[in-house]
Amino acid sequence: MSDTTPSNPLQDALDPVSELLSEEPESLPPQEPSQLPYAYARRHGAVVVYNDQSGDYELLYKPGVSILVLNEIRRLYEQPLVFKQIDEDSLERQLSLIYESGSKQSSQIMETMGDDMDLDHAAQALNQPEDLLGSDDDAPIIRLINALFTEAIKEQASDIHIEPYENRLVVRFRVDGVLREVLSPPRNVSSFLVSRIKVMAQLDIAEKRIPQDGRISLKVGNRPVDVRVSTLPSSYGERVVLRLLDKQAGRLDLEHLGMAKELLDQV
Repeated sequence: MSDTTPSNPLQDALDPVSELLSEEPESLPPQEPSQLPYAYARRHGAVVVYNDQSGDYELLYKPGVSILVLNEIRRLYEQPLVFKQIDEDSLERQLSLIYESGSKQSSQIMETMGDDMDLDHAAQALNQPEDLLGSDDDAPIIRLINALFTEAIKEQASDIHIEPYENRLVVRFRVDGVLREVLSPPRNVSSFLVSRIKVMAQLDIAEKRIPQDGRISLKVGNRPVDVRVSTLPSSYGERVVLRLLDKQAGRLDLEHLGMAKELLDQV
């Protein structure tokens, strides 16, 4: 029997987004197909996908994309790319399909966390919904929270529970009504996680003795999600429950109703 342990979806960090240059496309390290950094793909309006029917890798791009960008992307891949121009709406759908389901994992973040971490008291309100996949901020705590939100939405979790105990910190997802442990970060990061979440929910980070409730509006791959935040004092620190309200969950378009193609064309 192999000793290889299956990878946990939250056991690697989100890859930091490459710095983008305004005048010319930046040089990027070689990428696996369909794995251009999200911010790069969105900024330049191009993405690489695999076509199951033809067996080709296609470079999809919106009108007006610079030939320098297309050449830079082509340079990254060993496979030949078929160039295909699509409209902006189609590109947005491709970005969502690829990057919403391709979230990275979180344990590498935890390895970078030291005892001297500081959130810099980031107490500024987040008035605009934040697109987590496009975030350039790779501070360890922020990247960990982004990874948790992204993975929870990918797994269609309804809740995220952050629970401190005497000697450990536990993060659980509730999926299909069942609460299961997904991550156990170092115990000493508990206060940093809670403080950052409070900042995002515009709660009082100094008040730790009474329960607080708030909300966060964010995006994952252009997908709007509301998060209801509840904090509760406990013997070992504050517990946090995050209720995820995916605005697109349960919403079906005509193509997903199981209608025959002929009938769908008539509609």
